[in-house]
Amino acid sequence: MTFEEKLLQAQSDNASWLCVGLDPVMERLPAGVRSSRSPLLAFGRTIVENTADIVSAYKPNLGFWLAEGVAGLDALQALIDVIPDQIPVILDGKFNDVGHTAEAYAQTAFETLGVDAVTANPYLGLDTLRPFLDSEEHGVFLLARTSNPSAPQLQDLEAEDQPLYYRVARLAAGWNKELPGTCGLVVGATYPEELSILREIAPELPFLIPGIGAQGGDLAQAVLHGPAADGVGPVINSSRGIIYASSGADFGEAARDAALETRDRINRQREATR
Repeated sequence: MTFEEKLLQAQSDNASWLCVGLDPVMERLPAGVRSSRSPLLAFGRTIVENTADIVSAYKPNLGFWLAEGVAGLDALQALIDVIPDQIPVILDGKFNDVGHTAEAYAQTAFETLGVDAVTANPYLGLDTLRPFLDSEEHGVFLLARTSNPSAPQLQDLEAEDQPLYYRVARLAAGWNKELPGTCGLVVGATYPEELSILREIAPELPFLIPGIGAQGGDLAQAVLHGPAADGVGPVINSSRGIIYASSGADFGEAARDAALETRDRINRQREATR
């Protein structure tokens, strides 16, 4: 099964385009979790157990796990191992480097940790992305229009008489045809106009869309312009609004309620655009 097929199957099985970001911060974890032997694992496992039938993907951001050192990496590995096999895992590490270093990053993500896809920086060009795209079982989402406020500082710079993020999308569309892996784009819901433009430029690429939660992105536009031409829906990510829905002992149930509400809100928008 290719990464794209796995994603599409999960979206169909759970009637969901929702991706939950697994971004634990030790100071924000419930007191009962912080006292456990492996707080990050205990927290993440509870979130997964309460949401696995609601989501189409999980997206752990590597930075939050690295912040706790070796214990954090051990917890991340253990959490990935307990995520149901049918749910894609996208490791948000914004990887890339030259030569053998890129190969080592790809090996870490796909073989050591066993994730299905990663996020990556396209700035170094195609040769550094090949290790992430040489297998149909894996995917890579390239940073095109990120959700942060200062994204235009670089992404709007002119390259061949067009904004740089246009060029990224066009290159990614070509790379996706050339290489067997799934190449997609990261496009923030906080830039709805750019989201529309990028869908026109790259109609076949799957989109990973952050920013609908705490960042206040445009969910309606994410739903309208997110789907790819072949039917694969967008990976619409929400992190803090779901995993920190409660700071008490009921945080798992609260996360489930928040995930259900978000999934259903997405699905209502899907119905409205049909």
